Amino acid sequence: MYMYMHVGYVRCLKFEKKMGGSIKEMKEEIINNGVGSATATKIRALVVDDNKVNQTIHHRLLQSLGIENQVVVNGKEAVDVHSSGKYFDLILMDMDMPVMNGIEATKKLRAMGIRSTIAGVSTHSQDKEKKEFMEAGLDDYQEKPLTTAKLVSILHKINHTG
Repeated sequence: MYMYMHVGYVRCLKFEKKMGGSIKEMKEEIINNGVGSATATKIRALVVDDNKVNQTIHHRLLQSLGIENQVVVNGKEAVDVHSSGKYFDLILMDMDMPVMNGIEATKKLRAMGIRSTIAGVSTHSQDKEKKEFMEAGLDDYQEKPLTTAKLVSILHKINHTG
């Protein structure tokens, strides 16, 4: 856990320089004003990952930014949650999961008309795998481990039009 936080801290510093502003300021902007809007909005996120450690990391990162979130363990559960009428601004989608993988789940969600921002978060780094995942309907792709800087980058892509 220390190594993860250290790596995240270094990446946050690089992100801070690149984006012009501190991570703390960006967190405050997101919490107080929503992402990319002048009005305050409550962001809701869905974490789709079968790995308990990744679930916990993603849940806590979102929570640290004041983002309400729910965790499910596979793509079928993500589809089922949306079928029940729940809406999320952001979906963090793992690629490899049992029952229904992230590629299939993303395709089904898009076919259902779900317009939420879907970010693939995976350990896969080969271009072919990333391309297949992106073509399924992702808005963004980040390699694990997810860090605050990566999450803030994803949050700036949220589409609030529903």
